[in-house]
Amino acid sequence: MTALRPADAGDARGAPARSGTAAAGRGVAGTARGSLFGLAGSAANAVFGFALVTIVTHGLGARGAGAVFAGVAAFTLASNALKLGADTALVRFVSRDLAHTDGAGVPGLLRIAVLPPLVASTAVAAAAVPLAPGLAGWLLPDLSPGQGTAVLRLFAVFLPVTTVALVLLGATRGYGSVVPFVGVEQIGKPVLRVLLAVPLVLLAPGVVTLSAAWLAPGVLGAAAAWLALRRALRSRPRSLQRTTPTGEFWSFAGPRAISSIFDIAAVWIGVILLSVLGTSAEAGVYTALGRLVTAGTLLQLAVRLAVAPQLGRLLADGDRAGAHRLHRLSTRWIALFSWPVFVLLAAFPRTVLALFGADFGPGAPGLVVLAAASLVNVAVGNAQTALLMAGRSVPNLVVAGAAFAVQLGCGIWLVPRYGVLGAAVSFGLAIVVDNGASAWLVRRRLGFGAVDRGYLLAALITIGAVAPLAFLMRVLCGDTFAGTLFGILLSIVAFCALVRRYRVPLGVAEFFGVLRKRRAENSP
Repeated sequence: MTALRPADAGDARGAPARSGTAAAGRGVAGTARGSLFGLAGSAANAVFGFALVTIVTHGLGARGAGAVFAGVAAFTLASNALKLGADTALVRFVSRDLAHTDGAGVPGLLRIAVLPPLVASTAVAAAAVPLAPGLAGWLLPDLSPGQGTAVLRLFAVFLPVTTVALVLLGATRGYGSVVPFVGVEQIGKPVLRVLLAVPLVLLAPGVVTLSAAWLAPGVLGAAAAWLALRRALRSRPRSLQRTTPTGEFWSFAGPRAISSIFDIAAVWIGVILLSVLGTSAEAGVYTALGRLVTAGTLLQLAVRLAVAPQLGRLLADGDRAGAHRLHRLSTRWIALFSWPVFVLLAAFPRTVLALFGADFGPGAPGLVVLAAASLVNVAVGNAQTALLMAGRSVPNLVVAGAAFAVQLGCGIWLVPRYGVLGAAVSFGLAIVVDNGASAWLVRRRLGFGAVDRGYLLAALITIGAVAPLAFLMRVLCGDTFAGTLFGILLSIVAFCALVRRYRVPLGVAEFFGVLRKRRAENSP
């Protein structure tokens, strides 16, 4: 979601692409390896996130869990807004600096990127402490005034350290490695939250104590992010000097700061609306829907982490053809492996939601709506990432703002009438608007398309094999555990057989070929 100038999408007007074929090949290889590690991290994040929701829900009930996650929603929105877009800007500018000066300008980039988010988050935290009683009455109406105030003040204390950590992790991603981000955000913090929540639920269950369990791992995460960045900085030369593009940096980061608010708000606004206009129980059910949808986008999130710096370097080198190929191939991987997940969620929503407890069954229609919208989401791959790495943060902001306006307007109208289903419909409409417009912009502004023979083949596998088998089991066995089990097993068998048969045109052979080559290089 930014717009600097076309020259930033590579020096296409002047310098030729730097060994374009080799660079593109490295981009594919880096994306494949990073995606695999990111997928493992995303899977761990989903599993432990699911475990945390289950633990908190069983310990506090849907009402208490809704209050905890309403606080989490507000905290996540605030910390991501107060990054001021610096994390995404660092991904782009660090990767570009590595392509041009081998990282000599990175220390200067960090100086201009870290201080504003630190000051902004500290100021907001300081202001939130005296305002907490009034905010608690609005955001957490189901809690007692004292309890709600304590929860919000606790979140405020942890706000600056979490915000700065996210900015530092953006810099580590710019170096082309997803390991620090995945290790901190997707593995370390989720695991520690579960380890802290289990004894608290058994010994001292409460909204305040479980909120603290969610927040405390952020301190260790910030320390780990700083150490990882120091290690990356020490691995690069310091002899070269490069002027830090302060104005250019913030002209990119400014629009991205606003669009990131819309991105995070889109995920959490349903929880907040249900907490304010509905009930905490409905907010808890909707949180569970969000966890399931996030689980379905595991590969998309993993590829996004890995592909962003690779696209940044290719575009910085002026290799648009290589960047286009990488975008097309990564989109095909995402669609191929993600579409079947959402088909199965749509076929057996009530059985899947039963994993959270008997109170979550009424959320089944909402899960079907979000699964259908998510099919559109994964169909366009990481179109938003391609826009950002090409420097188009302003168009990205316009699209994100329009999608959020659709979601908020529909949510205010639908949530009081339809509860969880209304929140899901409003979010689904926003997903379609955001991704459809982003795909159109990528095609129009960058000339990047995703549909080719391999993409159509991936769609055919889902439409012609996975979906018929899943819904056949739904008709024969109903939305039951047996129907779900047989539907998943039959779908997996058919999917694996077809992917193996058409692995070359699907690009799967290239993906795993990169990984096999890496293992061979690392073996004695």
